[in-house]
Amino acid sequence: MPTVKILNLTSKEVGELELPDTVFGVEMNEPLIHEAVRSFMANRRAGTSATKSRGDVSGAGRKLWKQKGTGRARIASLRSPLWKGGGNVHGPQPRDWSYNLPKKMRKRAICSAISERLREGNLVIVEEWKLEQPKTKDFLSTLSGLNLSGKTLIVDSLKNTNLMLASRNVQTAKVVNSYGVNIYDLVYHQKLVLTPKSVEELTDILRPRAKDDEEQYGSREVLGGPTKSRPASGRRGVSA
Repeated sequence: MPTVKILNLTSKEVGELELPDTVFGVEMNEPLIHEAVRSFMANRRAGTSATKSRGDVSGAGRKLWKQKGTGRARIASLRSPLWKGGGNVHGPQPRDWSYNLPKKMRKRAICSAISERLREGNLVIVEEWKLEQPKTKDFLSTLSGLNLSGKTLIVDSLKNTNLMLASRNVQTAKVVNSYGVNIYDLVYHQKLVLTPKSVEELTDILRPRAKDDEEQYGSREVLGGPTKSRPASGRRGVSA
C-alpha cells in the first residue's frame, strides 16, 4: 500500500496516509483510459445538428412546366435539391451519439488514471481545505502555498461553500465531490488534490465489489419448475 504525506494549506506535513492498492495501485492501461475518455466525450455530444430535406423547405408543390416540349430539363418540384433553396440530400440529422461503457471498465479506467497521477507525484493530500472567506485571492494564495501550478482538480465536499465560491472564477482549477470525478477531468488536469475523507469515499466508490465479479451466465432457475424433456423425434401425428 503506497503511503503519502498529509499536508496543510501551508504545505507543512501533518501526518501520513496509506492508500489502498485497489484504487491507487492500479497499473497504467492507456487503451482503457482512451476508450473511457472517448465514451465520455461521445455521451456529452448534443447531436442536434440538422439540415432541411426537401420535405422541410418551403415551396410550391405544383409542376413548374410540362414534362415535354419545352426544351428544358424535366423537373417535378421547386423543392428539389437541384434548385437554389431546395432541400438537402443526405445531410446530418439529430441523433444520439452516446453508448454505454461497462461499469467495471469505467471504474478501472478511473483507478488507472488516479494511480498514474500518484506515480507522477502529482497527487496531493490536504488535511482540510478551509477558507475563512469566499475570496478568490485567498484561494490563489493557498494554491501557491501548496505549489499547485497549472490545471488542478480538487476533490472535496460540495458543502464547502467558501471553497466553491472562491474557486469558480479560477479557470485553471475545478472543484468536484467524490461522486463527480470522471475520467476526462483526471486526464485533463495535471494535479489532483484529495482530502482524507475524499480518499475514503473514492475507495468505497471505486473498489471492486464481489457482486461485480460474479458470473452473469451461471445456472438460472426456470419459472414453473424444471424444464420438461422434449419428446422423441418422429413424424407429426404418429405416436411413438
